[in-house]
Parts: sequence; structure tokens; C-alpha cells
Amino acid sequence: MISCWIFTSGPVSLSVNIDRKGYCNGEVIPIYAEIENCSSRLVVPKATIYQMQTFLARGKTKTYRQAVASVRGNHIPSGSSDSWNGKALKIPPLPPSVLNSALIRVEYSLAVTVQIPGTRKLRAELPIVIGTIPYGGMGARSASVSSRVSRDTSWLTLALPEEPEAPPNYADVVSEEEFELHSPSLVQSEELERQLGGPIFAYIQEFRFQPPPVYCEVDPHPARALEPPPQLGWLAAPRAGLAL
Repeated sequence: MISCWIFTSGPVSLSVNIDRKGYCNGEVIPIYAEIENCSSRLVVPKATIYQMQTFLARGKTKTYRQAVASVRGNHIPSGSSDSWNGKALKIPPLPPSVLNSALIRVEYSLAVTVQIPGTRKLRAELPIVIGTIPYGGMGARSASVSSRVSRDTSWLTLALPEEPEAPPNYADVVSEEEFELHSPSLVQSEELERQLGGPIFAYIQEFRFQPPPVYCEVDPHPARALEPPPQLGWLAAPRAGLAL
């Protein structure tokens, strides 16, 4: 309510809201406001982003406050009103908010003021947070997640059969040419049979298509501990003395 001495001029009202609290550098804050001027003076609305830096050391606190961006509205004459339907205020390059530090805090706020000549300003201030990851909206995010999941899992229906099949046998994946290529010659066979004391073909076929041995952390063939080298002693030679 604006008044001068005992004469009442009339009320000036302000209502402000924004769509969310968190923003990033380069984004635009849409401001929705209702200003009603029932006084006899000309008023001017203005929106400003303030940065507050608070330093805490040795039990003392020091705060710096400065305006980093602003936008001005149209003049509102006496008996008129004005509406901001998403008035844009772009955020300049700013450091992100710091809210969980015990030494320094960086905070931001959006203040919408109505400048009234001859009296103090009408002010509405809203806290905001400057982050580093842009907000995409809950609806857009859920839609992108659902579409990504459906796209990533669609190939499973094409790749996997309805009924799982057993793996092939080792002998089925070896061709006759490969078998003949790796078969030992007659001379090698006779030599190996002599060393093994039995037919080599039966010995090879026993282990040729077997799966690899089961992994075990215990070494089946531990290396023998090295014996300490023998101690070498020096032999003392007898000394001969001459008596004069």
C-alpha cells in the first residue's frame, strides 16, 4: 500500500513463479508474473539474477552479492496491470552452485522487483540452482529410456532360438583333411609306440577331442624347492717357521 503522509494512494501487487528451480549456463528462465498497479504512480517491473558468494574462515563469514543478469519490463501506468507469460531471462556463463562446502558457498536467486518512485521497491525473490547437466524433462527422459530399451532388446528375439540346442561334439567340428594333416607319419608313429609302450592311435584318440582340464588354483606339478648351495670353507695351510 502506497501512501504519502495521511493520503493513501493505493496498492501495488506482484505475483511471480517459474517452471523449475535448476538451470544451466546458456538456458533461458521463463518468468511468469502478474503486476497490478492500483496506485497513482508509474511503476516499472524488473527481473534480476543475483549471485551470492559466502566465505567462512576462522569463525567469520563474509558475503559478496552482485547482479549477473537482468531484464526490464514495460512501464505500468496508474490503474493498469501487466502480465509476463514466460518472459525470457538468459543465464550468462556462471560457475555452478556450491551448497555443501564448509568453506565457501555459491548461491543464486531470481528477484523480480517493481520500482515505485518515492518509496521502497516491491520485491519477490526465488532461489535457483545453477548446475552443469541440462534438464530434459521427465516425460522426454522416460520416453527416450523406454525407446532405447526396446531397441536394444529387439535383436534378442531374432538371435535366440525358441528352444536351446546342445553344443556340437568335438569330433563333429574336425574335418577329414584336418585329421589327416595332424596325423603322425609312420616313422613317428613307430617311435612313439616304442616310447609309450602301446599303440599311438589309441593314445591320441583318447585325448584328441577331450575338453581342456578343469581349472584349479593348486599347481599339480609344483616346482621343487631349490636346495641351498653348499657352504665353501677355506683350508688353512700350515705355516713353517725358521729359527735362527
